[in-house]
Amino acid sequence: MQSLISLVSKNAATPILWVALSALLLGGCASPSLEDYADRTPTLVPEQFFDGELSARGVVKNFSGEVIRTFDADITASWNDEGVGTLDEVFRFNDGEVQTRVWTLTPSDEGYRANAGDVVEPGTMRWRGNAIHMNYVLRVAYGDGTLDVRMDDWMYLITPDTLINETTMSKWGIDVGEVVLVIQKK
Repeated sequence: MQSLISLVSKNAATPILWVALSALLLGGCASPSLEDYADRTPTLVPEQFFDGELSARGVVKNFSGEVIRTFDADITASWNDEGVGTLDEVFRFNDGEVQTRVWTLTPSDEGYRANAGDVVEPGTMRWRGNAIHMNYVLRVAYGDGTLDVRMDDWMYLITPDTLINETTMSKWGIDVGEVVLVIQKK
């Protein structure tokens, strides 16, 4: 970064180039806010959408955007009398691997605390309008061991029965992959 700034400052067109570079760098830091979705419909109420039987279909992409795996999943979602939600997920990948994950969504002041057995840093599920956002760290198999990957999870309700989920995976602040899926109520 320092060498880039030095290069720009030596250029005769420094003011214009500096403004353009600053706008590019600052624009790259911007990310959506849940408030951006507050007035969007259909309104997403987690206790309503994540209730009963759901199915999902999706892809896993590597750092360059290439699809490296596909999957389908069955999700059984329920809520108890204290408002705690359970999402019991079974994923079947195209290479034959089967993964299960059981999410527990516990009410908190900010939304729901979201945790699962392979989640090493639980997230908070927050929502506004038609969108949900969660950010958490997931432990995944990697080679002969495991790797902890930050998951930046955005979900958008498209119709009352269809939700699109986009998750960016990163390690040390560098994007390493993406998961895109569609979840539908059965």
